[in-house]
Amino acid sequence: MSPAPSRTFAYVACADSREILVLELNGASGELALTQRVPAGGLVMPLAVSPDRRYLYAGLRSAPYRVAAFAIDPASGQLSPRGHGALPDSTPYIATDRTGRHLLAASYGGHKVAVCRIDDGGTPADAHQVLDTEPNAHAIVPDPSNRFVFVPCLGAHAVMQFRFDEAGGTLTPNDPPRTTVRHGAGPRHFIFHPDGRTAYLLNELDATVCVFAFDADAGTLAPVQTAEAMPAGHPERPWAADLHLTPDARFLYASERRSSTLAAFAVDARGRLGPARHYATEREPRGFAIDPSGRYLLCVGQASHAMSVHAIDPADGSLVELRKYATGRNPNWVEIVSLP
Repeated sequence: MSPAPSRTFAYVACADSREILVLELNGASGELALTQRVPAGGLVMPLAVSPDRRYLYAGLRSAPYRVAAFAIDPASGQLSPRGHGALPDSTPYIATDRTGRHLLAASYGGHKVAVCRIDDGGTPADAHQVLDTEPNAHAIVPDPSNRFVFVPCLGAHAVMQFRFDEAGGTLTPNDPPRTTVRHGAGPRHFIFHPDGRTAYLLNELDATVCVFAFDADAGTLAPVQTAEAMPAGHPERPWAADLHLTPDARFLYASERRSSTLAAFAVDARGRLGPARHYATEREPRGFAIDPSGRYLLCVGQASHAMSVHAIDPADGSLVELRKYATGRNPNWVEIVSLP
């Protein structure tokens, strides 16, 4: 007997309506069906999925600051609350480590990072480690080996470099403790290429993407390229938001809120970026995600209170908008999982 086909679900954080939407994605057509609206318990923004896809975590940016855990039903994709852990401040970015045993959080306004242990039932404890950072920590990302963690700090024009002890769940500064970018760039979001040798940083204030060579032994970054994500000639000051690679790492996309566009880059065999092409999307596209098949990009607009589904051309990475869906108020984050 052949295995049952997988089902794909999108989770959308809607900050001002304080809810998480659960939608099922039709892999053949790109259509979405709303299956659940879940009260988040606060002003919800960043989301993260556990590596085993059993739990969804949501950062609540209204007091009391905490991270809420939800179990993901493997059949329906629906969410049920599991508990929460206390965080020291409002956090615009959360992630799990590669084992799923620790939750990492970055605080932009508090200039700090925190680590919470996650129990066997998927529930995070209160933060057991809190470290001050350089100004405006905007993301926190473990490397593929789980030995290092990187924190872009917008106000310092730098990416902090930490060593990570996965047994104890603790961070310590690496040597050197930071790598810098151009003054005024505004480091924001950070991702790794699946080859483990390349990383990408999106800068909020000048809408550039920095490409780094990653030394996996030392846990350090070295700049090799800077690419422009803002449409040429746009009259407003850049306000870039998010970036993601397709699963096959052939294309990279970045969202820019002033122009309400998605920049698409071809990625070559060395991880370098070709010139950007630009596609209209939702107004103020803070968050987006690409489904595990690499066929669809789902983008939400903070100002449009809606989500667009874009088809990704597998040949050249170009985007075609298929349809648009209303969401809750101020949608800002999207996570997508496929479940067997």
